[in-house]
Amino acid sequence: MIMSFFDQFLSPSLIGIPLIALAILIPWLTFPTPTNRWLNNRLITLQAWFINRFVYQLMQPINLGGHKWAMLLTALMLFLITINLLGLLPYTFTPTTQLSLNMAFALPLWLTTVLIGMLNQPTIALGHLLPEGTPTPLIPILIIIETISLFIRPLALGVRLTANLTAGHLLMQLIATAAFVLLTIMPTVALLTSTILFLLTILEVAVAMIQAYVFVLLLSLYLQENV
Repeated sequence: MIMSFFDQFLSPSLIGIPLIALAILIPWLTFPTPTNRWLNNRLITLQAWFINRFVYQLMQPINLGGHKWAMLLTALMLFLITINLLGLLPYTFTPTTQLSLNMAFALPLWLTTVLIGMLNQPTIALGHLLPEGTPTPLIPILIIIETISLFIRPLALGVRLTANLTAGHLLMQLIATAAFVLLTIMPTVALLTSTILFLLTILEVAVAMIQAYVFVLLLSLYLQENV
């Protein structure tokens, strides 16, 4: 029986119970628990340095009112990076290839930024729907276009993350299948294909981290507009 390439994106199940919840909880077990010691190990020190630099770069252009989001965005960033990287291991499942999970992150956070803008500065928030100096005949059209673009933002957030990870996993499986089939027929071509697969794996590691950063960065930009 020939399995579809898209079967790798199905949530694994045990006794009929989907294991996607377990795949979501596992990343938190990989982080070391902070201690009260004066001297920490190298892993905790590196983790603290990374978090400090990330928070500084992310919160620098945002007003003080938006700094309350630092812990939430940092936790989301670490979660997405870890779950994306764990999904590159053999016999694992990547929950972020599911659009439902990504939309569950994107939609509430985007809606929260919009509500914050409407509550704190309604005039400025509504002003984003109409650029300054717009000719009078174009005002209704531009308001409709900007409103549509505003509501498309969460969909773009979720689809971007899903599409990039899904495309990378599919391409890796296609090249790996080609290398396995060509191994006995044309070993030289199979070796070249395996080299391409190795380089693609390195690229996918970078994509897994970059897409998590882009997801959180866009949320911070939406927050910056409404704070």
